[in-house]
Amino acid sequence: MNDKAQKNKPLKLTLAHINDTHSYFEPTSLQLTIEQDGHQLRPYVSAGGFARIATRVHQLKSDAKRMKKGFLFLHAGDCFQGTLYFSLFKGKANADMLNELQLDAMTLGNHELDMGNEPVAAFVKKINFPLLAGNWDLSNEDSSKLSRVSESQNVLSYIPESQRAQWICKLVNQEPVAIFGVSIDKMQDIANPDPDTPFVNALNTVRNTIKDIQSKGVNKIILLSHLGYEEDIQLAKQVNGLSLVVGGHSHMLQGDFSAIGLGKNDDYGIKVNETYVVQSGSNALCLGHCEIEFDAKGRVTQFNGRNELLLGRRLFLDANMDTAGTDEAHISACDFLGQHPNVVVCKKDPEVQGVLLDKYIPRVRKLQQKVIAHASRTLRHVRLPDEKGPSEIAPLVAQSFHYMLNKHGGEVEFAIHNAGGVRTALNEGNVSVADIAGKLLPFAVPIGSYRITGEVIASVIEGAINNATNNGVSGTGTGSYPYTYNLRYRYLAGNRIGQRVVDLEIYSASHGWQLVEKNKLYTGSSSAYSMKGKEGYHAMLNMEGEGYVSNFSMADCFIELLTDHPETINRPQPNHSNVIDWHKGC
Repeated sequence: MNDKAQKNKPLKLTLAHINDTHSYFEPTSLQLTIEQDGHQLRPYVSAGGFARIATRVHQLKSDAKRMKKGFLFLHAGDCFQGTLYFSLFKGKANADMLNELQLDAMTLGNHELDMGNEPVAAFVKKINFPLLAGNWDLSNEDSSKLSRVSESQNVLSYIPESQRAQWICKLVNQEPVAIFGVSIDKMQDIANPDPDTPFVNALNTVRNTIKDIQSKGVNKIILLSHLGYEEDIQLAKQVNGLSLVVGGHSHMLQGDFSAIGLGKNDDYGIKVNETYVVQSGSNALCLGHCEIEFDAKGRVTQFNGRNELLLGRRLFLDANMDTAGTDEAHISACDFLGQHPNVVVCKKDPEVQGVLLDKYIPRVRKLQQKVIAHASRTLRHVRLPDEKGPSEIAPLVAQSFHYMLNKHGGEVEFAIHNAGGVRTALNEGNVSVADIAGKLLPFAVPIGSYRITGEVIASVIEGAINNATNNGVSGTGTGSYPYTYNLRYRYLAGNRIGQRVVDLEIYSASHGWQLVEKNKLYTGSSSAYSMKGKEGYHAMLNMEGEGYVSNFSMADCFIELLTDHPETINRPQPNHSNVIDWHKGC
């Protein structure tokens, strides 16, 4: 044992953790199922939220201090997306609210990169804790960018020369604890990192980082992971030296919540070889925490902890939480919840709640009420056209991509959008910003543009329909069905693969409808998700160059279109009169 290692001492540590909070700063109306005296009660509760998390963390931290234990608070990634707070503020509210929680560190989630690097670059300039992105190679980030992730000292990324992660060392009761983070290494497949900042193999990075940490004489090592629960378990089987893996991505709520209708999963803190793996659900509903005892050699000799569902003190009869239950059954259920080992009833921290009330809730409420258009009738949405016709909303969303990019200097000729990117119909009546960003297009996925030949346009459309209908391929679902703007065609399901899209035409204001030329390049727009060739859109990868991904989300585009031209949703749309012959032949 070297001199550095001889200095290691036993350590008692309390660790709190959250993951996949997805901008759920406010509490959620959550329905429980409780059996009382042979009767089933299904009350609603006010669950989670950042102010309750803050209250519980303060309690745990105070208890740890009183018992002379160290304390750490970690976030395992995916704070972006999920609610209007992200749709409207693109990460600014996330930075402010996470700062209020006083995290020790956070790892990078895939949803942080749904809109490329730029929102992350803005986010890391505002946070006061390190973002651990140990397998994200930022060494060749383009120096001409206006905002670069690699410029921030808050980001601990990959070191190519030693093929390891940067790591932090926290002195906990004067004993060093190393913490580093890794994220999904196939990030390019599910998110939108800039092409100059690739992700490298997570397993190799973990192995090399552990060696580096141990060489510095530190033997208490925590991995903050956004790989997913099963991947965390597999990783723990393949490497030695990790004390704890604090995970995210899978939304796994470890523990037994079956008595309140939320199911039962693996016990909290599953042990794999000498490593404990923890994860704490999602959407800021729960807080995980554990008490860990290390010996001088860094081995975990005692581990005890749980996930806790954080609740307000009242049960409600309906989801609007207008009426609290006051009968004997509800009182009994309140007593039952108060005694449940995985439930904690706690108040909202006034300071954290104050930031939300002062800076964000009024702006969100105002935008929820801001009407930008009026639908004279309900506009239906279906993924696949049926006997009543196609979606009436998806083509308008595609039109908004075309509109937004051209308004900002693009030269886009057509747009294609997958049906699954639209989540609901648009009801008759006033249309607010919240209806669009919170319901119709809730995921802040950016749009982009690309140049492809007429032949590739036909292949994209056919591939998407083949995939949606399982026509000659094993599809991934009806969500891939393509809705278009300024394109029309006939799809003949009985033709051979590669020959099913015929009579493909493109519209322009100057020339009207014209046949698409097979070898001519055209400029189109789609979501960044479709541009990656996902779910039947593989032909789109045959674009000229890498294409362009904007900073505009799908919701941004539709909001802009309806703000500028509210009459659009009541105008007949002739441009998507596609003919689909579903007969597949023999």
